[in-house]
Amino acid sequence: MTKHLDVNLLNGIALAFEGDAVYSLYIRRHLIFQGQTKPNQLHRLATRYVSAKAQASLIEKMLEQELLTEKELDIYKRGRNANSHTKAKNTDVVTYKMSTGFEAVMGYLHMTEQISDKVIDMVQKESQFSVDEETVLYGKCSACNHKSLTEKKGQSTDGAD
Repeated sequence: MTKHLDVNLLNGIALAFEGDAVYSLYIRRHLIFQGQTKPNQLHRLATRYVSAKAQASLIEKMLEQELLTEKELDIYKRGRNANSHTKAKNTDVVTYKMSTGFEAVMGYLHMTEQISDKVIDMVQKESQFSVDEETVLYGKCSACNHKSLTEKKGQSTDGAD
């Protein structure tokens, strides 16, 4: 049974929890679709993109280029300023808080089904690997037509409605 929930009322940590999983899923899927299949190699490569330092760097550039909407900026600040009760493991507190803000934005965009072109473009540029828009928006690889959990029920992802 699913309750209707207003995503706008969720706290930053809950949004970051979702965003951490979503962002990690997209990175992992992309690496596998690129032919990476060895577990140790997958883990090492994925860590480059999902680490707090990588996420903080990405959100910092997004902020510098003013790529976030007012709402997305509010969500970022909500995540960044949230009281987490967990400690940064391999980074400083500021970097950890910035990455939590990034994850909150990813969670919000995923939950509201509005991962935007600008976020996809920025992730592509900063992550230094190419994820086509279709892969990120619909969670499928154009090479193999793999569908993800983010695809709306009943919505076509092949461009034909």
